[in-house]
Amino acid sequence: MIGAGVLSLPYAMAYLGWGPGTMVLAISWCMTLNTMWQMIQLHECVPGTRFDRYIDLGRHAFGPKLGPWIVLPQQLIVQVGCDIVYMVTGGKCLKKFVEMACANCTPIKQSYWIVIFGSLHFFLSQLPNFNSVAGVSLAAAVMSLSYSTIAWAGCLSKGRVENVSYAYKKTSPADYMFRVFNALGQISFAFAGHAVALEIQATIPSTPEKPSRIPMWKGALGAYFINAICYFPVALIGYWAFGQDVDDNVLMDLKKPSWLIAAANLMVVVHVIGSYQVYAMPVFDMLERLMVKKVNFPPGIALRLITRSAYVAFTLFVGVTFPFFGDLLGFFGGFGFAPTSYFLPSIMWLIIKKPKRFGLQWLVNWASIFIGAFIMLASTVGGFRNIITDASTYRFYT
Repeated sequence: MIGAGVLSLPYAMAYLGWGPGTMVLAISWCMTLNTMWQMIQLHECVPGTRFDRYIDLGRHAFGPKLGPWIVLPQQLIVQVGCDIVYMVTGGKCLKKFVEMACANCTPIKQSYWIVIFGSLHFFLSQLPNFNSVAGVSLAAAVMSLSYSTIAWAGCLSKGRVENVSYAYKKTSPADYMFRVFNALGQISFAFAGHAVALEIQATIPSTPEKPSRIPMWKGALGAYFINAICYFPVALIGYWAFGQDVDDNVLMDLKKPSWLIAAANLMVVVHVIGSYQVYAMPVFDMLERLMVKKVNFPPGIALRLITRSAYVAFTLFVGVTFPFFGDLLGFFGGFGFAPTSYFLPSIMWLIIKKPKRFGLQWLVNWASIFIGAFIMLASTVGGFRNIITDASTYRFYT
């Protein structure tokens, strides 16, 4: 549940301000908890059938032809988008860690650090399946909790910087509007668990007496509680400490105690190593099946080596070319995360459960759909525009 997107929440607050920023974060938390509950309930909405993947539920709700076209592109955007962002995050945090651990070392270009981080995945991507990355995944979960705590505790102990300002940033009205749109995407990127919720529920045994939705909902509530105690302190305390000048990755602003901040950056690196593989595995599976089906490529080590290495190379190339952490979060947050986490579950709930018109459930679902659709459109446009703007003043591969 807790992704590297948590580190950009203070930056989103800098554009939204105290009131709107806190409100958007709180509404997003409540909305996505509601849609998570809907996903869990819909897992076994047909007696005797379990929808083990998002695409299976999509087929049931939208029909066998339309379903995959609605759900699959969104899931792919989430998975590929996360991997690109994690390439950038891993490289930047690795650079920061080495700079803090070895002050006298010769500085190396940021692009090279992203390549060093990416090269590791050429080896890790050859692991055959999800079970192979279970250990890495557990380490990633512990790390994300740890660096989130270090981020807000570090900001709290540092206190407010001199002449801190909470005023809105001085820029043109058009630029500011797009930056606000991008901030909405950064917040939606932080709520990412829905894309794999059904796959997780599929691993829980289910009987008519003890349906899987009961332990799954308990797990989701636990995850959302931990999510809240990480997200809200990082967003609010990070913004309180640095105001409008906060970096798009709050760890980059923290300097002391150097050993702790260096450790936090290393934790981010370990986390994104694991998270990259978790999000890449379904894409590997799809690419390999596509190669076997469409190109008649024989299954085996050669297939795995070619498809997985090509995918890693693609995400690495995009990450090195556009290393704009905040802009990428906004773009992919709107394009992929807003639909899967905010409004697709609500649309499927209306189609499958058919709640009473103008009843509370009906109104809540339609509100989720409208808010989610607005966030999707606004943050996609904002993120894309900001990538173009920042790229125009950026020296590539530096």
